[in-house]
Amino acid sequence: MVSPAVPDAAVRQTRALALASLIALIVQGLAWELWIAPTGSGTLALKVLPLVAAVPGMLRHRLYTFRWLSMALWLYVTEALVRSTSEHGAGQAMAVVELVLCIALFVFCSLYVRRRLRGVKAAA
Repeated sequence: MVSPAVPDAAVRQTRALALASLIALIVQGLAWELWIAPTGSGTLALKVLPLVAAVPGMLRHRLYTFRWLSMALWLYVTEALVRSTSEHGAGQAMAVVELVLCIALFVFCSLYVRRRLRGVKAAA
């Protein structure tokens, strides 16, 4: 089990970057589906709900949240890759932005988990 001790500065910074990427991905997803390039009724905006569910866990430094989010992100990467090659104009640009945000969030989640576990091993 991971120690509930206060994480060091590097871990907190990595979490802040991951959280910023997550919030940017949520805002981008909503803006894309509701205003910038809507596909119809706006039901595709519901795709951000799993991302919203990850915010409380990230704020509480829960490793489990970072782990499942890093796996769930690949669904968003797949969507971004498909839509970046099948759409044109604003939809294609938004797909590329989503892809960049997903990759950044994956990197920050991975770094967070790695740094947290390294801190636990050092404390043991």
